[in-house]
Amino acid sequence: MKQITSAAMLLLLLVLLYFIHLILVPITATNLTSQTLPGCRTNCGSVSIPYPFGIGEGCYLDVGFNITCNEHNLSNPLPFLGTGNIEVLNIHHDAQVLISGWYAVDCYNSGGKRLENVKAWTDLSESPFWFSATHNIFTAIGCDTIAFFSESEEQDFVSGCVSFCNDKESVIEGSCSGIGCCQITIPPQLKRFNVTLESNDNHNKSWNYNPCSYGFLAEKEWFNFTLSDLAADGYVDRENIPVVLDWAIGNKTCEEVRREDSASLACAPNSNCTTNGPGYRCYCNKGYQGNPYLSQGCQDINECEDNPCEGLCHNTIGNYSCSCKDGYHGDGRKNGSGCTPDTFPVIIVVSGIGVGFLFVFASSSWLYWALKRRRLIKLKEKFFQQNGGMVLQQQIARHRGVSEMAKIFTVQDMKKATNNYHESRVLGQGGYGTVYKGILPDNRVVAIKKSKIMNQSQIIQFINEVDILSQINHRNVVKLLGCCLETEVPLLVYEFISNGTLFEHIHDERHATSLSLENRLRIAAETAGSLSYLHSAHSIPILHRDVKSANILLDDNYTAKVSDFGASRLVPLEETQMTTLVQGTLGYLDPECFQTGQLTDKSDVYSFGVVLAELLTGEKPLSPDRSEEHRSLAMYFIASMKENRLFQILEDRVVNEGQREQLVAVAELTRRCLKVKGEERPTMKQVAAELDGLRKFQEHPWVQGKQQEETESLLGEPSNRLVGNASGQDSMESQFMMSLEIAR
Repeated sequence: MKQITSAAMLLLLLVLLYFIHLILVPITATNLTSQTLPGCRTNCGSVSIPYPFGIGEGCYLDVGFNITCNEHNLSNPLPFLGTGNIEVLNIHHDAQVLISGWYAVDCYNSGGKRLENVKAWTDLSESPFWFSATHNIFTAIGCDTIAFFSESEEQDFVSGCVSFCNDKESVIEGSCSGIGCCQITIPPQLKRFNVTLESNDNHNKSWNYNPCSYGFLAEKEWFNFTLSDLAADGYVDRENIPVVLDWAIGNKTCEEVRREDSASLACAPNSNCTTNGPGYRCYCNKGYQGNPYLSQGCQDINECEDNPCEGLCHNTIGNYSCSCKDGYHGDGRKNGSGCTPDTFPVIIVVSGIGVGFLFVFASSSWLYWALKRRRLIKLKEKFFQQNGGMVLQQQIARHRGVSEMAKIFTVQDMKKATNNYHESRVLGQGGYGTVYKGILPDNRVVAIKKSKIMNQSQIIQFINEVDILSQINHRNVVKLLGCCLETEVPLLVYEFISNGTLFEHIHDERHATSLSLENRLRIAAETAGSLSYLHSAHSIPILHRDVKSANILLDDNYTAKVSDFGASRLVPLEETQMTTLVQGTLGYLDPECFQTGQLTDKSDVYSFGVVLAELLTGEKPLSPDRSEEHRSLAMYFIASMKENRLFQILEDRVVNEGQREQLVAVAELTRRCLKVKGEERPTMKQVAAELDGLRKFQEHPWVQGKQQEETESLLGEPSNRLVGNASGQDSMESQFMMSLEIAR
């Protein structure tokens, strides 16, 4: 009997211990997951109140995190911030606080009389909270709405938006772009705001479908605009507008608190600190979770429950480790190398051989590329010296300041600028080479000219020309920025002119609208001025030798820029002419230079005369469409003047826009430039001066009297002087045209 009693007592004791275990385990688990201080309420109604927030004295971190629980309605108690009237909808210890906001309203009756105008404001100045600029947005609704969003009634900060709509059909649902609805963002760390609504027309035009305007600050994802929101009773759920508050502890950053008073840091063990706004917030370290403001709030996470290992998982405090079973190797992690079965060492041997082969291959490749790179460097050095790079460097060194204008570029600079000379970068091709569009590292757009093979005897002359041309600083001359001498043929770098050539604007059908007479005369005057500068104003005279409309570039304002000095020559001051190989473009060649080989500044004058004829007639310098004797524009122009047919060959727009005397004067200047004998042609300085005067023809009546004789000779019977000159010209130009035919 005693044995039975003892057995019964033992069984009773075991049952009692089991029930104690069932009671204590939930209590322990509750303590480990508790979000509040011991003895403090965990929630108010359906809203959890985690520390550092708290209900009642001693349950919050400081008074700014005090929550008042209004229990007038016992079935649904409501939490409020502090002792105010701001209702709390949700709180999370490591995220934002969600509160219930207010809206402003402005309503009118059918007669335009205001029925209601209520402002909305919220002030968080004395709290650790501010309105989140990333999670909130200000919204105004209405078809006659002017909404102001300010920091206070004193309007320390003011913003706003307007919303209008003529009818319901123009409203786009889901869009707040200013038709029925508008939205604006708010500034960061805003602690108070005031919403005021006004109307432009008291909703008179929209009263039947929108008598009221509304304005409110709310969480971005909360509101989705619909057409029904414009109706008097269409804006639903107005009493519960969610607004997101951000918050921080104190007004010092983490670094400042640690430096000044580390004991006051509110972050518990196994947690860390991050600066947020004016203060800081706490978060649990990696491998922990919970409330970082409570002494035992951050608890270890058992990472092995998520099975992160391919092999065996071992949970540690704040971390975990993986290992492989016997017969396997690797780190054991699913996101790592995992576990691989051990294999016979032959794989290691093969791997070693493979690594050795790769090493030999890599070494050989490196040696090959090193030798190739060395050869390229030597080749660049050879080209640099061969192209006169040392001479140019010495000349640049002698001219302080020239180094800023004439830069020596590397071949890498040129390849990068032209995308390795890609065909899409080609601007044009001509007798002297190819021109590419380039972009320098400083984003300057340039034109890079890649010339054809250059005679080595011309190198010193080329370097001297680069040195001189780089110093030319004239608004109507394309600026030479520098060169590259590390290639077989030197590259020249010019400023980029964006609007094409004068030739294209005169002859290309793509330019449907021809140039006005005013622009033509200005372009001619600017070109003449630049050539005059090259001939006489520069320290050493420069002859262009290839003046043509294709070498006159135009910028976006139709300003002329003379380009392509590939054929230009420097003329010593003591020489007025020089013997040279005939260079230039058919149709523009000086017949006297072609016959004698004597190059003078008057050769450029003749070529410029052809350009003037192009501007006046719109005809090409050489055209198979004209008769054999008039195939050359120069001969065609002179013959037309001789036969009193000037106004029959001028382009229609030129005739319509110009005065008769003015056009005759320009044509006479063109005829003088096209004189066969160079000594009878004017200088470029004279040409430039006359063109400047002709541009202002209407402002200077004296031109009319001066040109009267020429006008009569063109409109009536030609004078003896004109006939004689034309006769002498026919003889030499006939020989010149025969030479052109032979050349073709």
